Amino acid sequence: MSVTHSLDTATSRANPLPSPMKRLTVPKVQKMKGGEPIVMLTAYTARMAQLLDPHCDVLLVGDSLGQVIYGLPSTVPVTLEMMCAHGAAVVRGSYHAVVAIDMPFGSYEASPAQAFESASRILKETGAAAVKLEGGEAMAETVAFLTKRGIPVIGHVGLTPQAVNALGGYGARGKSDAEAKKILADAKAVAEAGCFLLVLEGVMEEIAIEATKAVACPTIGIGASAECDGQVLVTEDMLGLFERTPRFVKKYDDMAGRIEAAAQAFAGEVRKRAFPTADQTYRKA
Repeated sequence: MSVTHSLDTATSRANPLPSPMKRLTVPKVQKMKGGEPIVMLTAYTARMAQLLDPHCDVLLVGDSLGQVIYGLPSTVPVTLEMMCAHGAAVVRGSYHAVVAIDMPFGSYEASPAQAFESASRILKETGAAAVKLEGGEAMAETVAFLTKRGIPVIGHVGLTPQAVNALGGYGARGKSDAEAKKILADAKAVAEAGCFLLVLEGVMEEIAIEATKAVACPTIGIGASAECDGQVLVTEDMLGLFERTPRFVKKYDDMAGRIEAAAQAFAGEVRKRAFPTADQTYRKA
């Protein structure tokens, strides 16, 4: 399931050409419950999607792009237009993974009808396979409304970043017995409503394990437990592009350091007039 690349001589950019393969489907991912763990990473651009796609089962176009791409203080200001633009780019850059797109704050909470209007627009404009929305019992009716109308939904409970103003921050959830019970009830509610995946974010490990056992759909952990049915991280966190990362993130690279070193080397050569050389300039024969 590889992707070959051809060189576009007009732009000198690599454009993906699909190798013979079929994209994963929502039902196939749903059937991975209890089997080989599901791999999910975030992607916001076509090029990143090209690089991640062969290794992932699901690519999530997260509203975390508000902070990662746009430098916003939270996900709250993210718009439907942003999600559609980046979602379409990720779909164009991928051929293997299921692409799911976050529904931004304010685009689905008012009513199931509003959620359907927003979700149908996302799928039409991007070609993605699914949407993701935050919330538990309060969103169960909406999840059922969407799934009954042919829109696959990923649920998201526990730490829900769109509710940061109500939660008072990004701390782990479920420390009290009452909150733990609420998270479990939320997980069961949206799972029974029909979501095909359920993200458990920033919850006590015991809650994640219990929720994974209690719901029929696969669970995806982020700051949860290795016993979830899969894992997701923000790709830029995993690559080490930021100085500060949450406790639950493992850095698999130091891309920030490598980018800074490359920029420093480039700047030094430019100032010394060592770049460009004959290899990077055009001359008459």
